[in-house]
Amino acid sequence: MIFNSKREILYVTLAGFFITNAIVAEMIGGKLIEINFLSFSFKMSIGILPWPVVFLATDLINEYFGRAGVRRLSLITAGLIGYSFILLYAGMKTPAASFSPVKDNEFNLVFGQSMWIIVGSLAAFLISQLVDVFVFWFFRERTGEKLLWLRSTGSTVVSQLVDSFIVLGIGFLLPGKISFADFINVGFTNYTGKLIIAVALTPVIYIGHFLIERYLGEKESHRIIAKTAKEEEEI
Repeated sequence: MIFNSKREILYVTLAGFFITNAIVAEMIGGKLIEINFLSFSFKMSIGILPWPVVFLATDLINEYFGRAGVRRLSLITAGLIGYSFILLYAGMKTPAASFSPVKDNEFNLVFGQSMWIIVGSLAAFLISQLVDVFVFWFFRERTGEKLLWLRSTGSTVVSQLVDSFIVLGIGFLLPGKISFADFINVGFTNYTGKLIIAVALTPVIYIGHFLIERYLGEKESHRIIAKTAKEEEEI
């Protein structure tokens, strides 16, 4: 057996979804889209699409594995994102064959944009995750197992405010890719989108807890949550 317990399998599964969606979000984050609704125009990064899964995985890992579980996974993910950008850079520097359906200009146009936001992406990711953990346990230590929606949604709402502006500021504003007006517009629009997603995810968080409880067993699930909370109080 590779894994010794269902808890280990649970962590690896949540980590897989967390890492995959975080990396994909960073890879596609260079594409900006515009959504027109009534007389309003909203500009945002397409990279917000995979983040709901990252939000959900972060909250579940916080609940069952504590601060250490999220921080460890965040550092691993940041390293893998950096590694992914190194591979992309190598791919950009390797000339395409004459018969390649994807030419160098096309490849570099898509993935070269991501190279501009690597510093902003990594900084925003790590800082927002640390903020998420802090806010989650701030509420958890004051409400116990009650008000799951408050610690889950609240931590996402605060952390993504930080994330939205750091990544745009470092990745787009400083290199002169967008104007300050667009920086404010896209930043608030991205944050609004993430805020709506965070609220919409509230029922999904309860579903996630229900499925994990079914997998681990109700008694074991509550034992792990209680054990994690006790360990956090001792930190």
